[in-house]
Amino acid sequence: MGKTPDTAYSLQPIAATLVDLPIDHFRLLGVSPTAEPEAVLRTLQLRLDRCPDQGFTHESLNQRAELLRLSADLLTDPERRGQYEAMLLELGQDRPGDTAGLELSSNLEVAGLMLLWEAHAPHEAFQLARQALQPPQAPALGSGRESDLALLAALAVRDAADQDQEQRRYESAANLLQEGMQLLQRMGKLPEQRQVLETDLSRLRPFRILDLLSRDLAEQSARHEGLAMLESFISDRGGLEGCALEGLETADLPAGMDQGAFELFFQQIRRFLTVQEQVDLYGRLQDAGSADASFLVVMALSAAGFSQRKPERVQDARTRLEELSLDGLDTQPLLGCLDLLLGDVDRAERHFASSPDPALKTWLTAHPGDALAALCDYCRTWLGRDVLPGYRDVDAEAIDLEAWFADRDVQAYVERLERQAQPRDWSFGDLSPLTVDPDGTLPLPLLDSESPIDAPEDSDDAPGGGFVWPSLPRPTLPSMPQLQFPQLQWPELQWPELPQPSRSTWIGSGVFLAVVLVIGVFSVVGLRRDAEQPQLAGDPSIDAPVDQLPPAGQQPGSADNATDASEQEPASAAESDADPVLRSERPSEAQLESLLQAWLDRKAMVLRGDGSADERLQPIARTRLINQVRQQRFADQSEGLTQKVEATIDFMRVISRTPQRIELRADVDYSDQTLNAAGMVVNSTAPRSLKVTYILGRDEDGWRLQAYAPV
Repeated sequence: MGKTPDTAYSLQPIAATLVDLPIDHFRLLGVSPTAEPEAVLRTLQLRLDRCPDQGFTHESLNQRAELLRLSADLLTDPERRGQYEAMLLELGQDRPGDTAGLELSSNLEVAGLMLLWEAHAPHEAFQLARQALQPPQAPALGSGRESDLALLAALAVRDAADQDQEQRRYESAANLLQEGMQLLQRMGKLPEQRQVLETDLSRLRPFRILDLLSRDLAEQSARHEGLAMLESFISDRGGLEGCALEGLETADLPAGMDQGAFELFFQQIRRFLTVQEQVDLYGRLQDAGSADASFLVVMALSAAGFSQRKPERVQDARTRLEELSLDGLDTQPLLGCLDLLLGDVDRAERHFASSPDPALKTWLTAHPGDALAALCDYCRTWLGRDVLPGYRDVDAEAIDLEAWFADRDVQAYVERLERQAQPRDWSFGDLSPLTVDPDGTLPLPLLDSESPIDAPEDSDDAPGGGFVWPSLPRPTLPSMPQLQFPQLQWPELQWPELPQPSRSTWIGSGVFLAVVLVIGVFSVVGLRRDAEQPQLAGDPSIDAPVDQLPPAGQQPGSADNATDASEQEPASAAESDADPVLRSERPSEAQLESLLQAWLDRKAMVLRGDGSADERLQPIARTRLINQVRQQRFADQSEGLTQKVEATIDFMRVISRTPQRIELRADVDYSDQTLNAAGMVVNSTAPRSLKVTYILGRDEDGWRLQAYAPV
């Protein structure tokens, strides 16, 4: 701090101790450096009339008035003011980082610190007052100077804490208040002021918690302190429910928060806590008897399990939820969602069916897919709306059920649950049908309203577009039950852009077992893990959509030759002459599998140059797919290439059916070779298994393939 010698403050004895005051005459009086003498005198009179009334001694107030008059005298004297301003200018040029200050004798220290506090410099005033109360310069016990310094320290520290709080420096504000309380307690002075500081510190606690927990996760000491403070704050309130607040006035509430204000605060603070921190916190609060915490720990465990791919935590959440009893909370849909995540579809369906919520039943009935697809949609929405939001380390948008069931840890855990399950004494009377839509009343979830079944056939010269999975209309879920506390503001329902789930998705996931009764014989179908879908290098699979084909003029392989038609393998008489048209109104699975195999065989014949697409495929496929194959063959032919494809249906099942539409899921054993004109292999795909969904539509003369897509 640069000092500006001034004869105005040189009236004290030379032997007196000098005190540095970090303020100049303009700030001390409260005027602008450009103020005219008349404005200086008016300000002087206002300051004299409005002296502090917090309880300072008469002596200190008189000294304050004396300092104000001395500053006014200097600033109204043109010659002395000019010299003073020149010294300030010189100080600013020589030492630009310093602050101009004044030197006072120690007997004017209290008055100078009082004016410094009034000049909105409470931090400096508090630190200098605290220093003045320390030995060896501490005033005599019981003196007026001691009382004035203690009062000034208390007032300055409150204002300093307010300034820090306005700047969101909550922990700094708390430290200042604690220093002020310790100072007053040590001196045994001003118990009323000490109580005020304690109240201020208590009201600051929520902001301190927010300050500490919002810091970077690497600041572990700050997080531990914030978590301990949060738990202490909740305990002082009597838990999340605020049981200790009954009958208290607002002024007596912890941090001055009623239950509504606390819920808003807790809603904000959750976003800064990790999922594990919330699991631990709710667990301890549940042990202390909090009913709300017992529900929140279920949600936190569910979020931790799903986001971290730890099904054992989902199982823990399910166990806790099953034991939970809260008035007004319908736990059946929530148990159903957890059962679904654990691969137990039958039990999930039973829980949803047991819910007394009529809105839920209406929504499930009106869902455009089968029962499993409805459960998937509900579970996905429950995760995105109620479970995953509100954690610092959880992405609430990452809701991928397929990725969940494809995870090896999830698969292994669910398989272990199945092995641990007690064997069931099956009987004819307690078996329910495997299919949820035996009468074909539910619409298929794959095609939009402009499906090829109802739309006019494409003309032969129309370009064949690849099959595109359309987005289904997403109905709004019924309101899911939520506790009155905490009233968390869940985000609006946002449906993630995922393909519509179907039972085939779950059949291939390898996480549950379907048991089917066929003519009195139990056939246990072991569900397998989905293999990673192959990425064919250069050459499309036999049932790849046309938009995945290489553009005309671009070689699928590395060679540019084609094979001669004479070297093709001739089609068998059965392939050429058999009538593949499927005329049965309700074809069997064997008939449907034969139709799919005929499609694969005949398509392979066309791709190797044996017959035209119209000739081979018209009895079994719609015009749209015929156009696709025609274009695919044309592209190969223009490059002098042919394809030798081997494709066989290994496994097939009916997903759903209506009188006009059937959805199938098939595992296709697939391999291919691309040959040039010399018969040399220029590209090939090793044998592998592909999973494909097929859609059949009924025409006047029978069933035809209308769309397909790889799973």
